[in-house]
Amino acid sequence: MNTVHKAQILQKRKWRIRKKVAGTAARPRLSVKFSGKHIYAQAINDDTATTLLFLSTLDPELRKQKLKSNIASAKALGVAFASRAKTAGIASVVFDRNGRLYHGRVKTFADAAREGGLKF
Repeated sequence: MNTVHKAQILQKRKWRIRKKVAGTAARPRLSVKFSGKHIYAQAINDDTATTLLFLSTLDPELRKQKLKSNIASAKALGVAFASRAKTAGIASVVFDRNGRLYHGRVKTFADAAREGGLKF
């Protein structure tokens, strides 16, 4: 498989997931993106198309820990995201794995967010 074909498969998987997953003000969508160097997470209200909360490994507080795009960083970011979501008044979310398979970094992030107090 070449890179273009893999990207097309990923995009189709994203569309298939997004047909079923939507966030509201009461229960926003928690979207997670993993790049080669960093991890990005955001809580999105799809009704108004607004981002309620955004956190990444580029955040100044998390940058001091020198987080990268690995399992340990996914756990740290998941706990930090859950604590910030609590302060923002978000208790429960709908998890959007962004086309990724639910294992490895994705699973670690989700488990850490659950440990931090988010319900999904």
